Amino acid sequence: MANAINDEVIPRAQKGEPEALRVIYEELAGRVLGYLKVRGVDDPESACQEVFLALFSRLQTLQGGVSGLRALTYSIAHARQVDFHRQRAAAPRHLELLDSDAPMEPSAQDLVLSQHLSPTVARALASLPDVQRECLILRTVVGLSIQETASALGKSEGSVKQLQRRALESMKAALKSPEEVSRDE
Repeated sequence: MANAINDEVIPRAQKGEPEALRVIYEELAGRVLGYLKVRGVDDPESACQEVFLALFSRLQTLQGGVSGLRALTYSIAHARQVDFHRQRAAAPRHLELLDSDAPMEPSAQDLVLSQHLSPTVARALASLPDVQRECLILRTVVGLSIQETASALGKSEGSVKQLQRRALESMKAALKSPEEVSRDE
């Protein structure tokens, strides 16, 4: 890619050069938007813009070059989606009593997952504990390194490796066909 972020772009962006800021935005915005959609944020486009506003205001304190930039970006995106879910949980709800326990409508995360994943994979992913699912999404969907994922989640690199390993083992077990399960027994 001609516009890929490199160590020369970051100092220019820290000086506020519009072209450097554009390169950073164009390189990262699509993945940030995808991350926010998968995490179930109702208005991911708006949240993505908030992420970049916060990122650009914090560029002066950025350390770690390109890796530090990516980690900071997803750390901010993670914080935005956590804030969204906290606000949603705290908001008063007016629900009608229904005879069934079925949700009234699918969540945004369920809609995105159903469009991009098979139902079996979506169920397996949904069955993971939140921190394992978050780790797996950051590593596989977003494409962050172990170091960047650790920074975004506020965990050690060893912890991220364990979370990813456990998540993949759980996914593998959940995705085994009935024939494979009977062969293993």
